[in-house]
Amino acid sequence: MLHMQNLLLITDIPGYSPQISRLISMMNYARFTTLEAVKDLTQAELDYLLDAKSNSIGALLLHFAAVEYAYQVSTFEQRELNEEELLIWGPALELGKVGQEQIKGHELEYYLHQLDEVRNRTLEFFKSVNDDWLDTEEDFWYEKKANYYFMWFHVFEDELNHRGQIRLIRNRLKVK
Repeated sequence: MLHMQNLLLITDIPGYSPQISRLISMMNYARFTTLEAVKDLTQAELDYLLDAKSNSIGALLLHFAAVEYAYQVSTFEQRELNEEELLIWGPALELGKVGQEQIKGHELEYYLHQLDEVRNRTLEFFKSVNDDWLDTEEDFWYEKKANYYFMWFHVFEDELNHRGQIRLIRNRLKVK
């Protein structure tokens, strides 16, 4: 649900409060750059591993969806992922060896569908809250407080960080 005509504007979006609109604007741009980085990749390219310690591009894409889903559950539903959700999202959250073993064999459309499904769910959740919600604080990493604004910033900050890995992997693909 990217608003391509306003991609470079961090601005109000109809149906959302001002700060949530700005957060969504930044998330949209981050996603646009991710989609550009994976455009036209084949299944073999999505599964390619640089070495025994690396993640595939496909696993990183699923990681983006998994992280966003986990933050939906945490911030909107006030709970941890349940056993069923961990079966679905656990390998993508964990990455590493389990991700290498379990996240492969999918075409690009599979990953794009997962990203879209999770993002559409996020956008629906964001319609249900206002800017004050972003100030909600909870215990977070390293026994520190964080507010929801930071947590949702982290969702797309993590994507941007790993998107750099995707570009590096893409530049070194050795798939025939």
